Amino acid sequence: MKVLILGGYGVFGERLARLLVRDGHEVTVAGRDAVKAQRLADELGCAALRMDRRIDLHLLAGHQVVVDAAGPFHAFGDDPYRLPRAAIAAGLHYLDLADNAGFCAGIAALDAEARAAGVCVLSGLSSVPVLSSAAVRALSGDQVPQVIDTAILPGNRSPRGISVMTSILSQIGQPMQVWRGGRWTRTTGWSEPRRYRLPGGLVRQGWQIDVPDQALFPAHFGARSVQFRAGLELAVMRYGLAAFAALRRWFRVPVTPLVVRGFKLAADLLAPFGSGRGGMSVMVTVAQERRFWRLLAEDEDGPFIPSIATRALLRRATLPVGARPALEAITIEEAEAAMSDLRVRIERMIEPAIPLFARVLGAGFETLPEAIQVSHQTTDISHWQGRASVQRGASLWSRVLACLFGFPPESMDVAVEVTKTVTAKGETWQRRFGSSTFRSHLASSDRGMTESFGPFTFRLGLKVEAGVLHYPVGFGWGGPLPPPRWPLPVSIAREQVIDGRFCFDVKILAPVARGLLVHYRGWLAEAGAGGMAEADRVEIS
Repeated sequence: MKVLILGGYGVFGERLARLLVRDGHEVTVAGRDAVKAQRLADELGCAALRMDRRIDLHLLAGHQVVVDAAGPFHAFGDDPYRLPRAAIAAGLHYLDLADNAGFCAGIAALDAEARAAGVCVLSGLSSVPVLSSAAVRALSGDQVPQVIDTAILPGNRSPRGISVMTSILSQIGQPMQVWRGGRWTRTTGWSEPRRYRLPGGLVRQGWQIDVPDQALFPAHFGARSVQFRAGLELAVMRYGLAAFAALRRWFRVPVTPLVVRGFKLAADLLAPFGSGRGGMSVMVTVAQERRFWRLLAEDEDGPFIPSIATRALLRRATLPVGARPALEAITIEEAEAAMSDLRVRIERMIEPAIPLFARVLGAGFETLPEAIQVSHQTTDISHWQGRASVQRGASLWSRVLACLFGFPPESMDVAVEVTKTVTAKGETWQRRFGSSTFRSHLASSDRGMTESFGPFTFRLGLKVEAGVLHYPVGFGWGGPLPPPRWPLPVSIAREQVIDGRFCFDVKILAPVARGLLVHYRGWLAEAGAGGMAEADRVEIS
């Protein structure tokens, strides 16, 4: 096919041009810099064209496909779809490597025009969302994934284009929305780092950043949580961006061309360090399994990966008609075939994703009522709401300890919300009683389960009796040496189902004096799983 690549001498456009020339397409390298375009064209034996998409759209004539590899797609001005509309009017297929969620989703507004012209218009033919969505579909099959977690982790010697750097820097430290636990949650760009494993045992760190996956995957796949992270190989660069993110959270630091050039200079100075090995990880949680598709590109072949979907698509005899985001525009098998001449390693893995309480309780977990089991089957984040009563001890000792642990004030009837978040070691529970919040961290150990409140950790002797889950405190410590048993609090806590409703009853006696520290009891239902009437009252026997 006759393919015009706008930005064809850029980091990703150049790789795409090389792949398409290799596949026998008639390629034209286009862009505002005629010298760079001609230099690459001479090397590849293809055509070159000086073209500014703002004024030279008549130059689309004579081609069959136009690929926009220029970007940045978040800053296209008041008329972001001028190029695809011009392509449709000229009867060309339009493809782009957009990494901006709004731009990808908005392309669907051109669907009627594209269908009337009989052309293909796809946005997001990059590593995300097209390659990531293909991997998610391959991993989940016809099942609904509960969690989707993707990361792109390039090697430090991979080239960095100004457009990509501008896109990332514009997000750092700024608010963004992520879909977690079935609801939209506010966070900031370049936050919440997490470690990812790549083929060959390589481990890299990724940080949250906004890509089309977070906006498009929740509805498309029905997942309850969708996360994406990007990483840099060198710690000095990762944490340098984290410092810049912190600065932008407090001050309105604009990302000007001068700022971008400053970061580009720093990146270029550090380019000799690190490696040319980069990769991608896609994980889905399905049916108590974590399923992984992982890729590792060797010898600086990583920058070819964002071009793979376009290559795979143009290997087809026909292209799909209409305009839409490029979700599942290719299959993972097509993508892997399009990488076969690159130095790329791909692996698929499956590991169990057994919830914390099921791991600790073993067979006993299955004997619990369904409502209790469901409350302990969090795969990422879950939200629970209900009502509770709180009774506090009256002694000075009890009041001091209650304040130390952050227990809520006394109340006959108060709204309660519990948010459970899966962590690398277990779960974090944040409990909100009215306006009072306290949290604890639960983890499995060789001897069962532990629960930590700040610096204090207690071992829980979980046991199931007649369908009731009990939480007795068996041991505790607050430093390098464990204390004797006499200063430990006494916990009389249980979860049970009463009249079909999940109920909790937690009574804690203060250490030493054994007087009441706090007693809270009530009921919970998963947020969104049923209404909460203001008149509901706590009635637990």
